[in-house]
Amino acid sequence: MKILINRPGGKSPVTSEIELISACKEKVLSGKPISPGEAEVLINVSESSLQALSDAANEITRKISGNLVDVESLINAKKGKCQEDCSFCSQSAFYKSGIDTYKLLPSEVIVQNAMLSKEDGVKSFCLVCAWRGPTKNDFDQICEIIKEINEKVGIEVNCSLGFIDEGMAKKLKELRVKRYNHNLEASRSYFAKICSTHTYDDRMNTNMIVKQAGLELCCGGIVGMGETRMQRLELGLDLARLEPEECPVNILVPQKGTPMESQERLSLSEILRTIAVFRFLMPRTILKIAGGREVYLSSEQEKALLGGANGIITGGYLTIGGNSPVDDFEMISKIGLEA
Repeated sequence: MKILINRPGGKSPVTSEIELISACKEKVLSGKPISPGEAEVLINVSESSLQALSDAANEITRKISGNLVDVESLINAKKGKCQEDCSFCSQSAFYKSGIDTYKLLPSEVIVQNAMLSKEDGVKSFCLVCAWRGPTKNDFDQICEIIKEINEKVGIEVNCSLGFIDEGMAKKLKELRVKRYNHNLEASRSYFAKICSTHTYDDRMNTNMIVKQAGLELCCGGIVGMGETRMQRLELGLDLARLEPEECPVNILVPQKGTPMESQERLSLSEILRTIAVFRFLMPRTILKIAGGREVYLSSEQEKALLGGANGIITGGYLTIGGNSPVDDFEMISKIGLEA
């Protein structure tokens, strides 16, 4: 349903948009959610009002969460040969992407990486594995690795292990895993275009298992996969209903050999308006600008952290590189924020 912006007294469209942005900001700060219709107006504001939208999202972030930026690193603990056909992913066994692959890394390698992350000043460390879900043997090995990290490193441990059952989720909770990542990836209306080996509901069900086990939920998606602006909003609305403690916003970096290798790049404007509206929808969530930020935002990454985002992943991603922790901490300090 479209909402028409009322322009009393012959006010210009920009003035009316800015007034609406301000009204929605005050609504969020008073503890009330904005409606889907209001979110639709916000995500469709003119380019002239985009800075006002980003500034309002930043004000929501600062007033609710302060100046702290959540900095996380990850390790691709098992790489490639995944049996899912996600069309954006170079780790899928369905595509000839040319990446190197390996089985679950030895515990000493993972623990050493966790130690290095802690020494770099990173607060949390995420174990990521490319598979549909862990076998019993894989899961047992992961549990032993988590125990070792807890004993030897003392860094916050998060996991992204694909589809897990209730027993696995409860075990991770017992091992003091703080947060479990399982992204929706795309909106329900677009999901069938990016994956056929599992469904949107499969992902939703896993997220409910995570929440029921008492783990914090990390759930986000990827923008720039050919979806419309309204489908990005659709994803944001579904994410808001899940109330994740953390929401990573990834921006597609087309990978050679995948069906999306020639996908047109998303503009900076679209990225910033998506981040801002996600903040309006999820005012208390750690909104993390993740994969693709270095490629798309380049020297303007600060705009995301001053436009609603309050988290980053540092040191690289699953199959692409990223900023060094030193550079990221310097960037955060330069714009007056803390990590």
